[in-house]
Amino acid sequence: MIRIKNLSRKIPGGPKVLNDISFEAYPGDFIAIKGDSGSGKSTLLRCLALQEKWTEGTYQFDGKDIFKQGISGKLKVRQEVAYIEEKPFLFPNKTGLKNVIIGSVSQTPAWRRWTGMMRSDDYMGAMDMIEKRGLIDKAHQKANTLSGGERQRMAIARALVHGAKVIAADEPVAGLDPHTADQVLTDLKALCKEQGVIVIAVMHQGDWAERFADRILGLNGGKLVLDVRGRRLTEREKALL
Repeated sequence: MIRIKNLSRKIPGGPKVLNDISFEAYPGDFIAIKGDSGSGKSTLLRCLALQEKWTEGTYQFDGKDIFKQGISGKLKVRQEVAYIEEKPFLFPNKTGLKNVIIGSVSQTPAWRRWTGMMRSDDYMGAMDMIEKRGLIDKAHQKANTLSGGERQRMAIARALVHGAKVIAADEPVAGLDPHTADQVLTDLKALCKEQGVIVIAVMHQGDWAERFADRILGLNGGKLVLDVRGRRLTEREKALL
């Protein structure tokens, strides 16, 4: 469970890009974040994954105050909260399988990133996760040959193999055709229902958010102006964003 209270993020010498954000997320939640460009959506995701520093606020993860846990608390968040960018980075000349096993820089020892060595248990676990993402036929292809949707799903597999309980996805279907976007979001939704993963996703397209999300959070000017269950938004609600 995640509990965010009074999160603020101020750029040194500049304005607050997030102002007094509070919300909770529970296992199995699929939360969509909406708002205009510059509203603070991506900054909120990066703060959740501790990719950016907080100026103010408390962060409870599994019932513990992360900022009171010191380095160990922050390391736990960085392992269990996977931040997936709009165009996730994969090592281009390594296969999808090796990218999944190697993981991100924060998850994997340097020797494994450089050598790509793997144990049999690593291999089987990664192949199982790739198969569940519908990419078993892509496992041995180099990452630079994968489509945008395949890269997204491979990045999701990588996060789960390395113990992610929360996926913070920044525009996971931007630039994808409708069929591929549906596949990616259906996969994320299944993770919520079947494995209790929390998905928090910035989603520009309102119809996708209304269709897949259990909750919709709306940001405007760095402030939380909307927190409703996943459904078709009213015109009044849309006008807040």
